[in-house]
Amino acid sequence: MLTIAGSDPSGGAGIQADLKTATALGVYGAAALTALTVQNTRGVFGIHPVPAAFVAEQVRAVLDDLDVSVVKIGMLGTVEIVLAVADVLHAADVPVVLDPVMVATSGDTLVGEDVVDTIRTTLLPLAAVVTPNVPEAAVLTGTAPATDPHGLATAGRALRAAGAAAALVKGGHLEGPESIDVLVDAEGACTYRAPRIDSPNTHGTGCTLGSAIASGLALGLPLREAVGEAKDYLTGALRSGAEHSVGRGHGPVDHLWRSRG
Repeated sequence: MLTIAGSDPSGGAGIQADLKTATALGVYGAAALTALTVQNTRGVFGIHPVPAAFVAEQVRAVLDDLDVSVVKIGMLGTVEIVLAVADVLHAADVPVVLDPVMVATSGDTLVGEDVVDTIRTTLLPLAAVVTPNVPEAAVLTGTAPATDPHGLATAGRALRAAGAAAALVKGGHLEGPESIDVLVDAEGACTYRAPRIDSPNTHGTGCTLGSAIASGLALGLPLREAVGEAKDYLTGALRSGAEHSVGRGHGPVDHLWRSRG
């Protein structure tokens, strides 16, 4: 698995979460950095984008040398980086898991509309699956945020119409005792349910789920099975993470929970 994303020096999200997840699931992880960040469990305080040409060189170097079976994309940040990554991947015959990092947990938009438009037009058509949360799906589709599982499915269908082969719309922002995600693919809609875990330690959940899906695909699982396995892995990481304290803010999930079982 090759992950293309930003770095989190506190280790809970971004490249660090992606590589921990891949390793925990038995997959070799390679990484191309798109940005250095100043962040910890209490927030993001600065972002330093990597030049787009250098991002493309990292991706090309890995693809030219390693037998990459899946690419996972996280934070890109600028139009130039989106275009550079899309240009390299367009020529590569490899499935793409697109985790569009656009909206913070606080609800703040992390990228401009120009970046959203570029992701929509250049990367969605390359995605084997796109994995937005509710606010991100609304931004990508230009519609109101989903409020129930039916709305998740509607957003998924809109993302497929925009070019993605499949869309997993994550319902973590919805209320209720269950965490519900809906995958829309060529066969229709498939709903995944898990108990909602009461935990302050949710840093990196999106990165972790996307990387777990990518790891499942790298291991040869069909998409629906890869999503189900990834959902189970994240649920366990959230449950175990609730019992640990890392940092003074919203700590990370426990990527290594299975090794303690």
